Amino acid sequence: MKTLVVGIGALGGLIAARLQAAGSPVLLATRTRESAERLRASGLRVTGLGGAVQVDTPEVASTDEYHPAAAFELIVLATKAREAVEVAPRLASLLAPAGMLLPIQNGGVARAIADRLRDRRILAGLSNLGATMVAPGVYAQRNTGHLLIGELAGGVSPRAKRVGDWLGRAVEVRVTPNIQGAVWSKLLLNCSVTTIGAVAGLTLREYLAAPAGRALFEATYDEALAVAMAAGVRLEPMLVEAVPPPRPGPAYEAWLAAVLRGYGDVKPSMLQDFEHGRPTEIDFINGYVVDCGRQSGVPVPFNAAIVETVRAISRGALTPDPALLGRVLRVADASPRS
Repeated sequence: MKTLVVGIGALGGLIAARLQAAGSPVLLATRTRESAERLRASGLRVTGLGGAVQVDTPEVASTDEYHPAAAFELIVLATKAREAVEVAPRLASLLAPAGMLLPIQNGGVARAIADRLRDRRILAGLSNLGATMVAPGVYAQRNTGHLLIGELAGGVSPRAKRVGDWLGRAVEVRVTPNIQGAVWSKLLLNCSVTTIGAVAGLTLREYLAAPAGRALFEATYDEALAVAMAAGVRLEPMLVEAVPPPRPGPAYEAWLAAVLRGYGDVKPSMLQDFEHGRPTEIDFINGYVVDCGRQSGVPVPFNAAIVETVRAISRGALTPDPALLGRVLRVADASPRS
């Protein structure tokens, strides 16, 4: 299967390196010619869980350098969300008539691309793989997670199975008949764990220890869950059941403890975006919940207040601080509910 991996950060680099090590031909696309040249010189190396591999760099070029006649059978799109939406039209022109574009991002990215392009060659993907790019071409795998892939319309198709078998040579892949449910289940945690931690400059364990942090976690999660239910989404278990037990009570505390075991001490990726001056994915996480909530008539004041706070941090008007948790709660409480 002629494959192009676009975005050679932690996830894309891990997949590309392990595909190459498994003897499966793969080409790479980077944002710029300079980054392509660095990868040609460095090769690809993976350490950590899943076994160490080191391979020469396969063909690599910037996205603009590939010609439409390339006719890729599979393009794995592993960039940040905003870049994925921007580059998708160009990538669609590189596909063979029966080729497939597989975006692997959080939130509603695959749906946004499919709606924009009106192209049926788009699958959807979701990653539970934990990896870090230590340096260009050097990756550390942090867990033994997997990719979930599926059809946006639901069900299991022969083409999704084919992609799953192909990528399964590199990493564990599961084909799900309910990718939308899986996307939303992860989105519920992204909205709370990643974003609130970024606003506070804390890990989940740290901010849940404060009353304001726990209150905001629960309010944000509840809102996102209400939006998903209003949309008729059939949620899939991820790290935990997407619908938590009633609170207060021991069952809820056990549910929260399971979330803490999975994410409690992880530095939020959005906080790392702040630190490195990178654009965040807020529009595709809490912002996506806000858009869907407004369309379905579900009040979303907590998610909306988080979105505005993240935007203020991004433009330098605020800095991550635990005190912002109380500020978000006050802004949300003062917002109209209709």
